[in-house]
Amino acid sequence: MAGTEKDIIVTADAVEGSWVYRHAPASWRPYLKLARMDRPVGTWLLLWPCWWSVALASSAGFSLWHLWWLVLFALGALTMRGAGCTYNDIVDRDFDGAVARTRSRPIPAGEVSIKQAWAFLVAQSLVGLLVLVQFNVNAMLTGVASLVLVAIYPFMKRVTYWPQLFLGLAFNWGALMGWVAVRGDFGWPALILYVGGIFWTLGYDTIYAHQDKEDDALIGVKSTALALGRNTRLVVGLFYGLFLVALIAAGILAKLGIIYYVGIALAGLHLAAQLVRLDIDDPAVCLKIFRSNILFGWIVFLGLVAGQLSH
Repeated sequence: MAGTEKDIIVTADAVEGSWVYRHAPASWRPYLKLARMDRPVGTWLLLWPCWWSVALASSAGFSLWHLWWLVLFALGALTMRGAGCTYNDIVDRDFDGAVARTRSRPIPAGEVSIKQAWAFLVAQSLVGLLVLVQFNVNAMLTGVASLVLVAIYPFMKRVTYWPQLFLGLAFNWGALMGWVAVRGDFGWPALILYVGGIFWTLGYDTIYAHQDKEDDALIGVKSTALALGRNTRLVVGLFYGLFLVALIAAGILAKLGIIYYVGIALAGLHLAAQLVRLDIDDPAVCLKIFRSNILFGWIVFLGLVAGQLSH
């Protein structure tokens, strides 16, 4: 059912000129789209808490081991984000077909059958398992525990206006894993980073959800975008503020150098710029702001590295 060249449908919010449509074999494209390879921002958002946590835990300096952990987390984020999105699309296939932005996804568009999607999910999960077993035992157990959150997340939009909270619980789990991978146990800086990251996700995914709010209201899907409405800028600003406080607290506990806090100040300006630009009635603006969190992640990560090197 993958289709021929002329059957390929470009997903609504794919990156313009994505390699998936320009270079990938036509038979692969529906699966690459199912794994969101044409929309890499989600992989970055899953990866950043992992990389931040590795840097936060690296008080003894950086070595080839740290680079190896960063590579493993990158592979894991790429694979498990794809697996999570595949699972989400299987569960949400009826909803996706009723929403303008998501009806071009491979399952509702008829490019991939449910059986093919399940097989692809299993294949991605096996690759993710191969990555996971490269870590220490405690990190592996921490990673396995996250699967509960991944499993329940797609159902939350049916029962609560705060599904973004559950996304935050799942997407920031790497803040715990990164620390455990480096140090072998949990630490307060990682726990604070994890909680702070949940507020970050609440902010950026509320902005993202405003793209679908009209369709969501019609079909009965709940979101923080619908819950907050015209109060979005104020409440997202509060979420972002709490996240910045968590970043500062984690840095203090990890005894990072002063350069880290300069980086956090720059990161705060980036979040403030998001709020200034925000127009909840313009889906294109919401998507652009959502994607800008890739750059935000780099600012925080480089600040963490500089903070460790300067303490």
